[in-house]
Amino acid sequence: MSYRIVRFYANPNKQSENVLGMRGLTLEEAQEHCNDPETSSRTCTTQTGKARTRKYGAWFDGYTEE
Repeated sequence: MSYRIVRFYANPNKQSENVLGMRGLTLEEAQEHCNDPETSSRTCTTQTGKARTRKYGAWFDGYTEE
C-alpha cells in the first residue's frame, strides 16, 4: 500500500491538490510529512507558507491511499 500527500483548502473555490513529488510514500513517510508544522496554515512559519495562507486562506496537508 502506498500513500500520496494532498493539500486541502478551507476555501471552497480552491480545489485540493496533490503535492508535487509526494507520491508512493509509506504510511510512516506520509505521517511524518503531515506532522511537520510547515504543512498547515495554522503552524507554518516560512514565507512560502504564509504567502499561500494570504492567497488562499486556511490549508493543511493530509494523506490518502493511492
